[in-house]
Amino acid sequence: MNAKKKIRLPLLALTLFSLFMPYKSTAAQPGQQPIRSHASQPLQKLLDQRIKSLHLTQAVRQKHLAVVLVDMTEPLTPQLAQINGDEMMYAASLPKIAILLAAFERIQQGRLTLNDETRSMMTRMIRFSSNRDATAMIHLVGPEYINQLMQSDKYRLYDRQYNGGLWVGKEYADSEPFERDPLHNISHGATAIQVARFYYMLQTGKLVSPHYSTEMKRIMSKPGINHKFVMGLQAMEHPEINMFRKSGSWRDWHADSALIEHDGHRYIAVALAHDPNGGKWLKNIIHEMDQLIVHSAAPAADLARLATPMPSSPRQL
Repeated sequence: MNAKKKIRLPLLALTLFSLFMPYKSTAAQPGQQPIRSHASQPLQKLLDQRIKSLHLTQAVRQKHLAVVLVDMTEPLTPQLAQINGDEMMYAASLPKIAILLAAFERIQQGRLTLNDETRSMMTRMIRFSSNRDATAMIHLVGPEYINQLMQSDKYRLYDRQYNGGLWVGKEYADSEPFERDPLHNISHGATAIQVARFYYMLQTGKLVSPHYSTEMKRIMSKPGINHKFVMGLQAMEHPEINMFRKSGSWRDWHADSALIEHDGHRYIAVALAHDPNGGKWLKNIIHEMDQLIVHSAAPAADLARLATPMPSSPRQL
């Protein structure tokens, strides 16, 4: 009898202990990186073929070109193809999207006001790549805060495990860097996959909140500079193409990135290049990627029913 009590009491104690332990969800959180689990071999093969047809194989081998394509017409089952996706490269003005995210985090915290002035500053920073407004926003949110946020568990948009990511370590002005990235000593950097993750979280309402993700997406719409991806799709002449975009160029470094809605399809395109002809490369690359998603795919579901950011899901980038 005593022996049975000795066995039952510990079991009872263990049961009670487990009941009062806080529940820890195993669902993927925004900062986790299951994007790689969505790799599509068929899409990868097609992307490789298109890059080869553009005679860019040597640039890929030299790691002077990084490309990511994510078909997210059906957001629960995105399809990923990437080339040098984790290669950290100088990205010029593209990392201004990190400033945008930091600003909206500050807005949610009540430490920055979203009004006509700040909205206009952020719009000029993104659509027209205003360096003056980008530098002003860096000071409004705090230079050190941007990279802390990129490295946070919430986002992990700069992750040492994956060779870096989005980084803003210098004003967009004639000044010294205040914090170069710890892995590559780059002042304004990105990896193509981390940029793609930014756009996926933007579309799925995971950047700050669904409401502020929508606000950010609105600011990133209607690109104001007609080059690279915009020129490659002639998006300014084709209003049926919706593009939410940020690009960057400095000397021989060229970068472009966008969430694109076209003919019932939605996809993310990112390309980073280091070459004097990089801008032309990106113009040609986006044409090929659009062909792969829009013209080579089966008819997609109507985007109207997918227009609003989707709720939390275990399968997210």
